[in-house]
Amino acid sequence: MTQFHHVSVLLQECIDGLNIKPDGVYIDGTLGGAGHSSQIAARLDTGRLIGIDRDPIALQAAGERLRPYQKNITLVHSNFSEVARVLGDLHISGVDGILLDLGVSSPQLDDGARGFSYMADAPLDMRMNSQDSLSAHEVINTWSYEELRRILYEYGEERYAPQIASAICRRRETAVIHSTLELVDIIRSAMPRSALREKQHPAKRSFQAIRIAVNDELGAVEKVMADAVDCLNPGGRLVVITFHSLEDRIVKNAMAAASKGCTCPPSFPVCVCGRKPQVKLITKKPIVASQEELDANPRARSAKLRICEKI
Repeated sequence: MTQFHHVSVLLQECIDGLNIKPDGVYIDGTLGGAGHSSQIAARLDTGRLIGIDRDPIALQAAGERLRPYQKNITLVHSNFSEVARVLGDLHISGVDGILLDLGVSSPQLDDGARGFSYMADAPLDMRMNSQDSLSAHEVINTWSYEELRRILYEYGEERYAPQIASAICRRRETAVIHSTLELVDIIRSAMPRSALREKQHPAKRSFQAIRIAVNDELGAVEKVMADAVDCLNPGGRLVVITFHSLEDRIVKNAMAAASKGCTCPPSFPVCVCGRKPQVKLITKKPIVASQEELDANPRARSAKLRICEKI
């Protein structure tokens, strides 16, 4: 089995945020290497942990790591966006906590064969779930200039998105683009020399954008944030780690909306909407990694943790 070891970000802060009860029911919607889940499971007595991951390799590795707690564990191969359906299938009406770590696992990034990395040559893939039909190969070779430019700009915040999209379209007119390093060369060729001298790898933003598009990552975040609060028991906590501004904006806005009561215009003399707050915000501002954690794991630099509690 492929090695799958992932350093969990903001681990203690997440465990504290979940406020775990030994007899509670919890979901880790992004199981990964089970770093967070192993700590949740260790705190359960008669409780239950439902671990969800769309990556079969991660799910298998997590099962091995969680073997000491297997009587309290249920593992499900699914997307975290499907938490409501997963609970329905398991005949569970509500849970006491949901954890979502929205970052790409280190093993996915580091396994050159999966096509996530711009540092290793591999087929253009980038699928978190190998059973999904859409891959980076299809995006790069068949999507229109307009769509390529849009995702590079919106998902990667790439200021040279038009130039890069044009370069991709020109190259594929003469030959199919097969590999990650072919794509890196195309990206480099489209950027000015000043951009190539920047500290950040020139392909980083583009690869992020393509990965988000392939896996519909933002759509999944929007869906889970629309459903998660309804899946919680009163007093249950929703704990979410994001790694870039687009995800964080969705999470922040969804939690803020759920924490508000009446949405009637101020000019109305009485409330007619009847809306009540669904949650209280535990974190008014996001929790970020300490310097000690950053020294040990630089990938935690962009992590933001937000927590709310079902009323």
